Amino acid sequence: MAPTTLFRSEEMSHIQLYIPTEIAQPCVAELGELGKVQFRDLNPHVNAFQRAYVSNIRRLDEMERQCRFFQLQIQKADIPSRHLFPAGQFSRARSAQEVDDLEEKLKDYESRLLEMNSSYEILQRRYLQYTELFHVLRETDAFLREEDHRQERRQSVEISATTPLLESDGNTTEDTQRIHLGRVTGVIDRTRLQTFQRVLWRSLRGNLYMKTADIDERIVDPDSDEAVEKSVFAIFAHGTQVIQKIRKISESLGATLYTIDDTAERRREAHIEVNSRIEDLNNVLFTTKSTRVSELTKISENLAAWSTIVRKEKGIYHTMNLFNHDTQGKGSIAEGWCPTNDIPLIRKTLKDAARLTGTGMDCVLNEHPTKKTPPTYHRTNKFTAGFQGIINAYGIARYGEVNPGLFTTVSFPFLFAVMFGDVGHGALLVLFALYLILNEKKLALNKGEIFQMFFSGRYMMLMMGIFSIFTGMIYNDVFSLSLNLAPSGFDWPTKYNSTDTVEAIPNGNVYPFGLDPSWHGSENFLLFTNSYKMKQAIILGVVHMTFAICLNVFNHLHYKKKMFVWLEFVPQILFMESIFGYLIFCIMYKWSVNWWEVDASGHHVRNSPPNLLNMLIYMFLTPGTVNPEDQLFPGQGSLQGFLILVAVVCVPWMWLGKPFYLKRQHEKHQYTTVANEETHSSTVAEEEEDEEEEFEFSEVMIHQTIHTIEFCLNCISNTASYLRLWALSLAHAQLSSVLWDMTLKLWFNFTGTTAVIGLVVGFSMWFVLTLGILLGMEGLSAFLHALRLHWVEFDGKFYMGDGIAFEPFTFNVEDASEE
Repeated sequence: MAPTTLFRSEEMSHIQLYIPTEIAQPCVAELGELGKVQFRDLNPHVNAFQRAYVSNIRRLDEMERQCRFFQLQIQKADIPSRHLFPAGQFSRARSAQEVDDLEEKLKDYESRLLEMNSSYEILQRRYLQYTELFHVLRETDAFLREEDHRQERRQSVEISATTPLLESDGNTTEDTQRIHLGRVTGVIDRTRLQTFQRVLWRSLRGNLYMKTADIDERIVDPDSDEAVEKSVFAIFAHGTQVIQKIRKISESLGATLYTIDDTAERRREAHIEVNSRIEDLNNVLFTTKSTRVSELTKISENLAAWSTIVRKEKGIYHTMNLFNHDTQGKGSIAEGWCPTNDIPLIRKTLKDAARLTGTGMDCVLNEHPTKKTPPTYHRTNKFTAGFQGIINAYGIARYGEVNPGLFTTVSFPFLFAVMFGDVGHGALLVLFALYLILNEKKLALNKGEIFQMFFSGRYMMLMMGIFSIFTGMIYNDVFSLSLNLAPSGFDWPTKYNSTDTVEAIPNGNVYPFGLDPSWHGSENFLLFTNSYKMKQAIILGVVHMTFAICLNVFNHLHYKKKMFVWLEFVPQILFMESIFGYLIFCIMYKWSVNWWEVDASGHHVRNSPPNLLNMLIYMFLTPGTVNPEDQLFPGQGSLQGFLILVAVVCVPWMWLGKPFYLKRQHEKHQYTTVANEETHSSTVAEEEEDEEEEFEFSEVMIHQTIHTIEFCLNCISNTASYLRLWALSLAHAQLSSVLWDMTLKLWFNFTGTTAVIGLVVGFSMWFVLTLGILLGMEGLSAFLHALRLHWVEFDGKFYMGDGIAFEPFTFNVEDASEE
């Protein structure tokens, strides 16, 4: 049995299953619970509507629609739904009789619920009409009473004896016209009221009198089930045609019209009758709503289980549609991929499923050799899943290829920490990650998209925080302050003037770990850390890329292409190390030499330290020669000339070696073809013949030319790309320092109440900005840059990433899986 490791993908086996029709459903269901088999479609040319179990799927589609309908009704009624936790009773396969019973139950619940919804909607519409009529009666009665009161006051004025008779007749005519004015009353949406008024005014040219009043009661629209604001209106105008025109305009703008009697007594009787009907409808609505809520509550208790059953059964039939079915209906043949290590477990699962059916039948599982490329499967856990997800986002590993996910578990948080190095910030990141880890069972129920991104990377954040503490100790940075954990290697003079430049004096001590705290606050601190972090970035980058190139050896040996080690790996590693490996050597050598050493007479033993960037440039411009003033060590010129020669030789080696080797192999027919393998079925043979590629020397030559140019240029550009480690590290340290100086440090010069208030405000600002800018924005920036270094600079050296993901038939966390 092959060992399980992240170094390569799991060893996969192509299996063939013979499953009797009587036990097909429970066996497939158990395989779905196990989640270890990826089935192949053995009917690729058959239409989806012509497959064996299309009728079963349509039936389950209808049941799934009913469950969605119930869920929607439960959400509208604000009834809390019960979450379904994994349990054996919900996981087992349902028999045909149980599915039939569930179908009848869902139909019964749906018909009752639809009937109650229809009755409730009718009652709501009646309640709405009576409520609107109630307000129209009340407001219109108020309008008419106000008008009658005004008329009575006008008639109560004493008429003098000198009043002309004709004038009295004129008033009588006006009163008669007022009595015969037409009236339109109703209710309209408050948002349309102004539009309604403008349309009426322009259509009738102002020949109307309109009164409005807002309804302060909450009115629910039965169609949208939302509260709407409405207003009562009463329009007075003269003429039958004008009244008809007003009615048409009102109805076109969605107003509801109500007819009100002219006499006060009849209006009072109508008001009492409407009020009585509203009370009766309130009682009926309450009873109907209670019954409906009770029904929905009963449904909500089992809805999660029903949805799980339906979706599982649907997934089972989708999977069974992939099988080859016997024309006599006795059995089905299935093919697929599974991890080789899990074959005994799959056999046991099928045997147990068949035994539980009580039919005495059994499934047959055989390993079926094939030349098709297996899918790639990496067995991960909670810790490694996040890191493997980063690699899978770049590309799925080719089957058997070295998996970068194993090394990413260390290299990714380390490169992140190089840019994010601070003990304090790393500790905050560790605390946040520990909170997510210690409460992961409870927090796993939170399905928020943004939160799930952080939650899935909780172990990654833990590692990033731990490594940030480590690099923070090396940088001696704690929220931009230094730690004095051991005696410093420098002493500061005690006697100096305020205008003098104070220079620290070495005392012979060596700070045991990390940067000496005396550097913090010094004028040349930035100059020193700038040089150190830049060289550190180059060293880490070249080592990282060198390791990536070395991983090609494992790939070549695994795919039995040993010659590619000499034709690809050797020239690549020589080219890389002859230039940038030499640069690392020079950096280390320059660090190890005391350039300011003097002899007995006080003269410097060595020349001033050379500039390594200029050295690398002149290494190509003047190969074999070095200016004595810029010489790093004796014999440097000859060594550089030799390394340049090696790099130049490696270019045609990479370019021409592999294409001509492949051409020679092709001419000798020393490659494997499908025809040389064992005889398979015609269907499998046809599929596998499609995978064979013809050898075309020109295409191979073009591909290798591009690959060679890309590798040589990438060695330079990728090395420069690692300078982002230096840039972001300096930026993070400077932002942290500025934030400390501008929010907290300035208040240390004050005393008394001002100092207390200032420190409280300053600390609040410092803490919020530290979380938002340094941990949030800077952390995200460092994460993205570390991601780019792994995807482009590291993976690009050896990782093909063109594999096929292993997608087994499984019932996922939501207790459902669909093909």
